[in-house]
Amino acid sequence: MEQEWKTAQRWANVQRPYSAQQVCRLRGSVKIAHTLAQIGAVKLWNMLHAQDTIHTAAAPFVAALGAVTGGQAVQQVKAGLRAIYLSGWQVAADANTSGETYPDLSLYPIDAMPALCRRVNRALLRADHIQTLAMDVDKSWTDYLVPIVADAEAGFGGPLHTFELVKALIEAGAAAVHLEDRLAADVLDVPTVIIARTDAQAASLLTADSDPNDHAFLTGERTSDGFYRIRNGLDLAVARALAYAPYADVLWCETDKPDLTFAAAFAKAVHAQFPGKALAYNCSPSFRWRKHLDDDELGEFQLRLATLGYTFQFVTLAGVHTAWFSMFQLARAYRTEGMRAYADMVQEPELQARADGYTFSAHQQEVGSAYFDEITRIVSEDVQSSLTSLPGSTERADFS
Repeated sequence: MEQEWKTAQRWANVQRPYSAQQVCRLRGSVKIAHTLAQIGAVKLWNMLHAQDTIHTAAAPFVAALGAVTGGQAVQQVKAGLRAIYLSGWQVAADANTSGETYPDLSLYPIDAMPALCRRVNRALLRADHIQTLAMDVDKSWTDYLVPIVADAEAGFGGPLHTFELVKALIEAGAAAVHLEDRLAADVLDVPTVIIARTDAQAASLLTADSDPNDHAFLTGERTSDGFYRIRNGLDLAVARALAYAPYADVLWCETDKPDLTFAAAFAKAVHAQFPGKALAYNCSPSFRWRKHLDDDELGEFQLRLATLGYTFQFVTLAGVHTAWFSMFQLARAYRTEGMRAYADMVQEPELQARADGYTFSAHQQEVGSAYFDEITRIVSEDVQSSLTSLPGSTERADFS
């Protein structure tokens, strides 16, 4: 292991503050494979470094949208996206295991993000099952097992809580985690992509002054509730990023607006000391995009980011915004127009989208009805047996 860390291209310029011997002592005697996390991590690493076969000049970065359900993730892959992002904000708002609606303050249980990650992977696996079963009549193939990038917040406590959270995310199939912890990934023997994030461009408070990297930026003031005030901006963001860089695979600086000038300066400073280090950019829904960019600038923004080395670009809260807004629009129209609203706003557009690869207009097959019919036939030894895909069903009559 120590030799691999020293020689493998995957670990070039990655430092670990611990030894391979220490990792091996924590692994136990039974090797458990974490297949989804393993293959996802390898795929994502290759995509970020242009080593995958579908990375082209037309798509020089990995684009992702935040998903809040398994079904959303499946539709993202059907539409051609190659990675899924899972946001802690979205988990807090509408996908946590306490069943509450929370702001983005890490109020939800620590198991909530692993639970969503597991749910998304199971949805992607079901899509793969359905596709594989139909291969005898439909030869087209989609790689549904795309990498999942999961938000680990601030670790939900100290180093031990962080270790257990990252471990749980890998067990749930996460390919990447944005949090500065690699030990759990090494113990589980998965090349997890570690994304280190800083909010230093706009954040003005610290919980502690123990990090020497922050001392030059402290103002000497404290708030009434104990936070330390700090001078934010580019210099602090760069200092944080350079401190993270030896231990992380990807660096992400959260910004307060879509600013190519800041993005270029940040990238230049990082790459001066860490050439080729992959960068991430949150194309945040918190930005009022058309306030800052015109139509041409919007069209070029991500391509220009890509030329600066931002190879992972994502919209964190896409899932919750589309889910809530589309339902509001439908409900508002349905209240006054009834079924005409549903037919015009949902059903007919779904049918038209079939030409682009959309398949949920026939919803029974999308959740695996044919797959479970096949199980029933095998178990009952009755080739005609069918519990869900009934030949005379309404869906088959109207949508086939």
